[in-house]
Amino acid sequence: MSAIVPPGLPALTEDDRRQLLDIARQAVAAHLAANPFALPEVLAPGLRQGGAAFVTLRRRGDGELRGCIGTLDAHEEPLAAVVARMAVAAATHDPRFSPVTAAEMPSIVVEVSVLTPPSPIDPAAVTPGLHGLVVRHAGRSGLLLPQVATEHGWDRETFLDWTCRKAGLPPGAWKEPEASVLGFTAVVFSEEL
Repeated sequence: MSAIVPPGLPALTEDDRRQLLDIARQAVAAHLAANPFALPEVLAPGLRQGGAAFVTLRRRGDGELRGCIGTLDAHEEPLAAVVARMAVAAATHDPRFSPVTAAEMPSIVVEVSVLTPPSPIDPAAVTPGLHGLVVRHAGRSGLLLPQVATEHGWDRETFLDWTCRKAGLPPGAWKEPEASVLGFTAVVFSEEL
């Protein structure tokens, strides 16, 4: 579970990452059982500060996506609370999938991405696997996490094109003068697939 920590992100220890993964899983399980969920009373300093995060849920074995929701905006609430909220949303509100069921949870792998704030990036400076992308154009917006380019073996232009597709834009829309391209980095860690 080791990770390189990009500038602007809290230095999360191995224990911090494990605790965030546990919090995500427990928040989903509590929600699916219609039980209240409370954050642990003891949280490391990095988990108590605000932050932005995405939670991705995959099927164990084949890695098939079951949900992915997050926020780019760092909130004042603790990072641990953001992860809990995004985990529940990924399990129950990703419009691409039916909600995850309690029976499925043992076969679900949780992945957490803790993000830096997005900022404008020259498309020529995009490094697949390092940068996540947001493309905004014509009132639409698409976002892909850094690991998506790596998972698919995409080069820079393909990654930019797929981010456009995610926004419902044609490939190459990122080249339009009115388009804005934002980049961010993330610390990504998961349970064993």
